[in-house]
Parts: sequence; structure tokens; C-alpha cells
Amino acid sequence: MQLELPVNTLIEETPILWRGSPAYWGFLAIASIILVVVFQTGIVNMYLSWGMEEYSHAYLLPFISGYFIWSKKYWLQRMTFNGSWAGMAIVLGGVLLYIFGELSSLYVIVQYSFVITLSGVVIAITSFQAARKIWPAFVLLLFMVPLPNYLQQLLSAKLQLLSSEMGVAVIRLFGISVYLEGNVIDLGVMKLQVVEACSGLRYLFPLMALGFIAAVLYREKTWKRLLIFFSTIPITVLMNSIRIGLVGVTVEYWGREAALGFLHDFEGWVVFMISTVVLMLEMWLLLKIGKQKRSLRQVFSLEAIPAPPPNSQVVTRNLPRTTVPLMALLLAGLTAALTLPHREEIQPPRLAFTQFPNPISAWVLRTSSIDKIYLDSLKLTDYYVGDYLTPSGADINLYMAYYASQRKGESVHSPTTCIPAGGWRIQTISTKTIKTADSTVPVNRAIVQQGENQQLVYYWFPQRGRRISNEYLAKWYIFQDSIMLNRTDGGLVRISTVINHTHPVEQAEAEMQELLRAIEPLITNYIPS
Repeated sequence: MQLELPVNTLIEETPILWRGSPAYWGFLAIASIILVVVFQTGIVNMYLSWGMEEYSHAYLLPFISGYFIWSKKYWLQRMTFNGSWAGMAIVLGGVLLYIFGELSSLYVIVQYSFVITLSGVVIAITSFQAARKIWPAFVLLLFMVPLPNYLQQLLSAKLQLLSSEMGVAVIRLFGISVYLEGNVIDLGVMKLQVVEACSGLRYLFPLMALGFIAAVLYREKTWKRLLIFFSTIPITVLMNSIRIGLVGVTVEYWGREAALGFLHDFEGWVVFMISTVVLMLEMWLLLKIGKQKRSLRQVFSLEAIPAPPPNSQVVTRNLPRTTVPLMALLLAGLTAALTLPHREEIQPPRLAFTQFPNPISAWVLRTSSIDKIYLDSLKLTDYYVGDYLTPSGADINLYMAYYASQRKGESVHSPTTCIPAGGWRIQTISTKTIKTADSTVPVNRAIVQQGENQQLVYYWFPQRGRRISNEYLAKWYIFQDSIMLNRTDGGLVRISTVINHTHPVEQAEAEMQELLRAIEPLITNYIPS
């Protein structure tokens, strides 16, 4: 007698493999086209930024992200995709962020909203369970978005100082006498300027992306994977510092010309490859910790995708219940992209700083210029540098910078990052309000020191009719005014003078405030309100 198994038992023993229906793949194609159309300006600008050395690795990231998804193919095929309302919420957040990015014309907001919306679409048409399998693919895409320029400037300045200090330590290990002044290494016969290009960012960003990929593929304990990723930062700083130090050693023993050749040959991919070897060595050492000893080959063996069982039942995957509201959200984003007016940023008329007069004719005035190497880093539109000799014999420096637009990456450099780069230490910093003839000016008041020398510094940010002392508040107003006023122009004013026993703080302060009151009515002609 032959027994028939219950239907439920047959279903449990027969693996089900889900395949997308033509309608499912058609929906994915339409959604992809809509995303490209909506985010095209951000995508194009992001692609252009990949031409920078810091982001040249980003071309590969979408393909690696695709591999992360493809490697989970077998498990995804066994999941029932009922859609995810959490994915819908992510799409909604991404579309709203996109609208803010378009209104402000800040590319970085549009680019991050693209990654967020793309991730939300995938989750919305699959499931939250599927997202847990492929989340590394979404996170990896964030590495292809360039950092906001302000954060990159701040990070670069910090790394320049740190790399300079550690590079000098390497030079001194060889018994070489060296003097460090900010990010300038004085070897006597030659001065090495640790400029923005030597900060190490061109190695840091690619190595962090590589560290994340390695951590995903490194099938070990979570704490080891986290350590691998975060260790890419000190590895980069260390290797960049060793590079700078070895350049100094080369100058000492083989001369300036040899150092320049060495500097050219020992940069870029060479430092990156050595950093990669150090990262691999770290992963090998981590395998020695713990009871279970495995080789690098074992933990990095790419997971084989199992073949479908011969008795698999192929079932067509239909569109989930989230399809209609998801398409409505995408169409709302498309409508916004097509109907939001293309806004040319307003840049009000102004006078060039070449026309800036001497506000105190009794004081002797000397104007000067900034070297091109610094101008390339500052990326400003116009500037003014003047030295005023007061009747007391004190020399007061006035620096003003103007940026016609701060949307596309160029923005005011805060003195809190520029002052240390020049070798000065900020001893004290506070805010102070200076009364003028018809208003008040809030300024940052800092005392800085370099060796035995001290300076008193005032600085503030004139921004579209506001006088702002807080640099973070100034960044917020850039975003707000880009939407409300369609303007992001602004500038920086900095006044500084030496303080010592012959020119005490009280006298320096009185003279600087006299200059401030004299220039304040003139500033709006050059940095419009």
C-alpha cells in the first residue's frame, strides 16, 4: 500500500525559489530611470568629483556594491518579498532631502539623498529581512559621495598638523636637527611645506573604503571587523608621516634635488599599496587571537553560491503591496525635479578689493598678496591684505576674503584651522562685541602664540547682511539663505597685531578697535549685505 504525504509536508520538503515576473523587472527598470532623471545633477557632479585623487577609487564602488548583492543571490531567491513600509519611510526621507538639496543647490545633499532613496527603493520592494542580508552594499555607496568641503578642509588641516609633527619625529630618529613651525618643516637647507595635498586624504578615503570591504569579507568576530575598518585611519596617518619624514632624511643625506625626486616617486599608489600591506598584516595578526586558528585564505574565501536543489519549485515573484505608494513617491520626486525652477544664484554687485581705500589716512598703509599655493587651497573669489603702521609704531594686519558662492565646495576657511597651520597656538579664544557708530560687531577674540611671539586676533564672518562670530552658525545660514534668498555669498574679516611689553594688550586692543570702526562702514561695498 502506497501512502501519500500531506500537502504541507510536500511544501516543506520542496524548496521554493522565487523569480521576478516581467512586471517586477519592468517596475525596477522604470524606478531606475526615474531615479536617474531626478538625481541627474547630483550624480553628474559626483562623477566629476571622482577625478580628484581623493575619490579616484569611487569608480569601482558601484560594481563592488553590486557584487555584495549578487553574492546573496541564493538566499534572496528563497525569501518572500512582501515589501517593507520601513523602506517607504526611507524613500520619503530621501525625496524630502532631495527637495531641500535642490532648493539650496547644495550638491552634497542631493548626492546623499540619492543613496538614501536608492536604498529605500530596494528595501521597499523586497523586505526588511532582505535588507539585513545586503546592507553592506548600501553603506559602501556612501563612500563614493565626496565629503562636504567644510568638513574636508577641517579634516585636511588637522591631518596636515598631525602628519607634520609625526614626520618631524621620524626625522629626529635619524639624529637630524629640524624645526617645525605649524606645517612647515625647516631643515636649514630646505623648508618642506606640508600642504593640503600632503595631508593624506588621498590615501585615507580609498583605504577606508578598502577597509570596509575587507571587514565585510572577513568572516570573523564583529570586534575584529570593526577594528580592521577603523584602523585604516591611524595606518594612513602613520604611513603619510613616515613618507614626510623620509623626505626630510633624503634632504639631509642626498640633497634637495634627490628629495624632490623621491617625493614624486614615493607618493600616490606606492603609499597606498604599503598601507594595504600593513592592513593585511593586521588582519593576519588578528587571526592569531582566539582559540580557533584560521588562515587568511580561509576567512577570505569568497562564499560559494549554492546551486538550487534539483527538486526546487520555481515561483513567479509578483509586485509587493508597496508598489503603488512607492511609485507615487517616485513620481512626486520626478515632479519636483521637473517643476522646481532652475535658480541661478544671485550674486549682488560689489566693488573689487583693489578699490579698498585707506580708512585711516594717518596710518601708513602697505598692501600685499597671497602666494598661489595658498590661493589654490583657499579658492576665494577676491581678497585684501593690508598692513597699517600706527603712530605708536605698531603693525596691524587686515585680511578680508570674499566668496561669491559657497554652494559648490568653496567656502570660508575658519582661522581656527588656518592659525595652527601657520605654527601658532591658540592660547585663549572668546567672543566680544565691539560698538561702532551705528551698530555692534560680534567678533572672536583670540590670543595666539608662536614661541615667544604673541598676537591678538579679531575675526568675524560678514554673511549677507549678518555679522556672525560662530563659524557653525555661519554654515547653517548658508543653507538657510540658499533656500530663502538664493544667495550663499559671504566673507571673512580678520585683524591681528603683535602684543608684547612695548605693545601691551590694552593698547593693541584700542588700536584694533579703531581700525575696526573705520572699516566697518566700508565693508558692505566689498562684501555685500
